[in-house]
Amino acid sequence: MKNYKYIFTFIILLFGWTSCMDQYTEVFTAYSPVYMSYADLRSAVKETASRDLVNTGKIYFKDDYIFINERFEGVHIIDNSTPSNPVKVGFIEIPGNVDIAIKNNILYADSYVDLVAIDISDVNNIEEVDREEDVFPYTVPPTENDDYRIAEVDEEKGVVTAWEIKKVRQDMEYHYYPVYWGAKYEVDMMNYATDAAGAVPQGTTFGIGGSMARFGLYDDYLYVVDQSTLYIFDIKTDNNPKDIGKQNVGWNIETMFIYDNHMFFGTSSGMIVFSLEVPTYPNYIGQFWHVTSCDPVVVSDGYAYVTLRGGNTCGGSVNRLDVLQLSDNYSDNKLLASYPMVGPYGLGIDDQTLFVCDGEAGLKVYDATDKLNIDDHLLSSFPGINAYDVIPVNGNLFMIGEDGFYQYDYSDLQNITLLSFIQVENNE
Repeated sequence: MKNYKYIFTFIILLFGWTSCMDQYTEVFTAYSPVYMSYADLRSAVKETASRDLVNTGKIYFKDDYIFINERFEGVHIIDNSTPSNPVKVGFIEIPGNVDIAIKNNILYADSYVDLVAIDISDVNNIEEVDREEDVFPYTVPPTENDDYRIAEVDEEKGVVTAWEIKKVRQDMEYHYYPVYWGAKYEVDMMNYATDAAGAVPQGTTFGIGGSMARFGLYDDYLYVVDQSTLYIFDIKTDNNPKDIGKQNVGWNIETMFIYDNHMFFGTSSGMIVFSLEVPTYPNYIGQFWHVTSCDPVVVSDGYAYVTLRGGNTCGGSVNRLDVLQLSDNYSDNKLLASYPMVGPYGLGIDDQTLFVCDGEAGLKVYDATDKLNIDDHLLSSFPGINAYDVIPVNGNLFMIGEDGFYQYDYSDLQNITLLSFIQVENNE
C-alpha cells in the first residue's frame, strides 16, 4: 500500500507541475507600449504653429495649398499661392495620422482607429466637425528595429503611440499585433484625379495626391484600403461622413489609384482592378500578376505605369518600370514593355510626360509617347535626390524626397527648373 501511496502522490505532483508550466511567466526586456487614452485621442485634433518637416509622409495638393503628412503626428499646411516662395502657415495635430484626402473644404484623415473630418475653409481656424469612431482595425506603430520582443498590448488602455524599452513581467503567450498599415512602406501616397493627372483646374471638388496612398475619392464616396479590406464612407454631406460598410478586395495591397470610374490596387504581387459602376460595392474586373515587389500604379489613356521595387518590406529583388496596355474594360491587361530602374518608388503621368522617383538615383522625367522605347526618351534627370513621390499639376511638379519637399516648373520640358525647396530637418 505504501508503494501505491507514493505513486499516487507522484502523479498529483506531476499534474501540478505541468499545470504550473502552462501558465509560467517570464521577465524580459521588451518594447513596452506607451498609450494615449481614447478620450485624449478624441479631443486631440487642433491647429498649432508651423513646425519643421521631420518625418514626412504623403503630399497632397488642393487649390493654393500643399498638405504634407508628418507621420503619426498630423499635417503641415503650406500656402503655395507663390510656388517660388511657399510658406508654412500652420500644423494640424492628428495623432496616428498617415493618410488624408480633401473634398471641397473638408479634410478627411485617419487617426489610429478613427476617421476624422476637419473643416479647413479657414486655414487659420481649422475645426474638427465629425468623427467616425472605431472604423479602422486596432494596429500599432512600428518598432525601431527587431532587437526586442513586443510586450503585451492592452487595447482597453487606449491606442499605442510609441514604445519604450524596459523590463516587463508577463505570461508567455504568443500575440500578433498588426503594424499600422503603411507605416513600413516608407512613403504611401496617392492620386485622386478623376480624369487625366496633371490637368486639375483651380477650385475643383477633390484635391490630388501622389501615387502611393490608401485614401481615394470618387463621386460621393471616400475609400480607404488596408492590406486586404476596403472601407467605404458616404460623404454626400461633406462634413458628416458615414461608415457604410467594408469588403475584402485582395491581399498585400499597398496602393490605390482611381481613374475612369475604376479602382486600381497595387499589391506586392500585381495590379487588381475594380469597377466603380456601383460605388457602394466595387466589382472585381481583372488583374495583372508580376514578381513580388512594392508596386505603386498610375493610369492614363489606356496604359498603366507600374514601378516595381525589391528589398525592404516588399521582398523580391526586381527594380523596374512596367508599362501595361489596358483593354477597353480593364479586364484583359498585357505587359507591353519593361525598363530597368535602380530602386523606384512613386511616379506620376501628365499627358505623355512620365515622372519616376527612382530612389537614390533621383527624379527621372521621360517622354512616354513611344511606349516601346521610353528609356530612349529621357528628358531630364535630377540625381543626388532620394526621391519618393510626385504630383504633376498644370506644369508644376511637387516632389517629396528624403531631404525635403521640392517644386519644379516643367511647363518647358526642355528646361525643367527648380522653383523652391523646403528642407526636412534631422531630428536625431
